[in-house]
Amino acid sequence: MEDDPDELWDQIEGPPETEDAPTAAHILLQKYRQSLHYMRLIEHEMPKLVAYRKPFVPPTSETPLIVRSMHYQGENHPASLKKAIVVPVDLLPLKDEKALHKFILLAGPRWSPNAPADAGVSLEEDSDTGYIKISCEDFPTPAMNLKWASDTLDKLIKEANDGKDTFEDVPIDVRHIIAKIRKAKKGDHRGNRMLNRPSIRDFPKEWLPTPFE
Repeated sequence: MEDDPDELWDQIEGPPETEDAPTAAHILLQKYRQSLHYMRLIEHEMPKLVAYRKPFVPPTSETPLIVRSMHYQGENHPASLKKAIVVPVDLLPLKDEKALHKFILLAGPRWSPNAPADAGVSLEEDSDTGYIKISCEDFPTPAMNLKWASDTLDKLIKEANDGKDTFEDVPIDVRHIIAKIRKAKKGDHRGNRMLNRPSIRDFPKEWLPTPFE
């Protein structure tokens, strides 16, 4: 039995059975919805954060720890669990030079004469005895990792202040510093620049031009 031409024509000219947009249009609409969602958050939720605003208080010698972490704006990422603390050794409660020497020995590769690049320390700040950095990402929550790093620092300080064995005859191991400097390939391994890299503080003041009045 042959199909009726008029019926076929009506099927072609009639409205489609499904009224839906193509996939590309749905993707575009989803982007618009996401943008509108964040616009609403900025308009209605961001002003509420003013209630949590606190004045900035510069750190003192009683709060020398610098805590560093990474955040991915709510997205789950393994690196967000990591916590790192950095502190100048000058500000630690070490009782004497022997305790300082023992502390640096116990810290091992966690100690460096200069502040780590990601420590959040200003270039204007300087420590005569270097910095120590302790990080941890072994535990399931950031608070637990921070607690472990803080407890480890407390144990190092307690052991360094214990005068039973001061390890005075043991030199400070700087092999990790030498390896890092050589790996950077910036020429600091030559001469005496390895632990005493020149900075702007070493520039002779008499060479500075006289400012115009």
